[in-house]
Amino acid sequence: MSKYKIASVSYLNSKPFLYGLKNYPFNSEIEYSVDTPANIAIQLLNGEVDLALVPVAVLSQMKEYYLLKGFCIGANGSVQSVCLFSELPIEKCTTVLLDYQSRTSVMLTKILMQKHWKLKPEFVSTNEGYEQNIKDKTAALVIGDRALELKNKFPFVYDLSVEWKKLTNLPFVFAAWISATKIPDDIEVELTSAFQFGVNSIGKVVIEEQVNYSSIDVKDYLTNGIDFILDDEKTKAMKLFLTYINEIDSATF
Repeated sequence: MSKYKIASVSYLNSKPFLYGLKNYPFNSEIEYSVDTPANIAIQLLNGEVDLALVPVAVLSQMKEYYLLKGFCIGANGSVQSVCLFSELPIEKCTTVLLDYQSRTSVMLTKILMQKHWKLKPEFVSTNEGYEQNIKDKTAALVIGDRALELKNKFPFVYDLSVEWKKLTNLPFVFAAWISATKIPDDIEVELTSAFQFGVNSIGKVVIEEQVNYSSIDVKDYLTNGIDFILDDEKTKAMKLFLTYINEIDSATF
């Protein structure tokens, strides 16, 4: 029997899940890899992996999908790692540079611009190193560990999870565990246990990871920024987000 292939993002916010995958005593044959959210989404859509922690926006591209219940990368208020950075107030910015690593955060930015701030900036796709171009009337969406490192370097920082909650009064789900085919029952049971084990081991994850993130309070981020449990409110938020994606006027953006 071939191994069950799992892909996860490599950001700090996924470390509890990776801890579970690495340390849980699996009976099933699994293998896991890490990559950027955008690349993992492509792997899932191409059938290269069986289960992936992917940006929620990917679901709008899938005719059929299966959700591993119970876990996600979410936030109820400040997430700290998905932000717009600028030198000027957002209403004075005419250009927004879009992070190349996650479609969900890009779509969230566009939704907030249209429905929350009522703004129509020019959106610009980017490549590595684009953060250096944040100046004057040019803002940028930055996600993941890079956003955590930038949070004190610009006068204006807009946490997109906070802005989403202002708009909807709901938490936000950035990524979820998704499969294009039904997850085998035995693997689903083991993965649920493994991820719960990882989430329960955040204290150990903090000890392991803090040495790698000298400018970041890892404990605060993993306990106060990220919410790993996919509950009813977050499921509701996911559905609303997907509805908003479909409502966005593509001609406008």
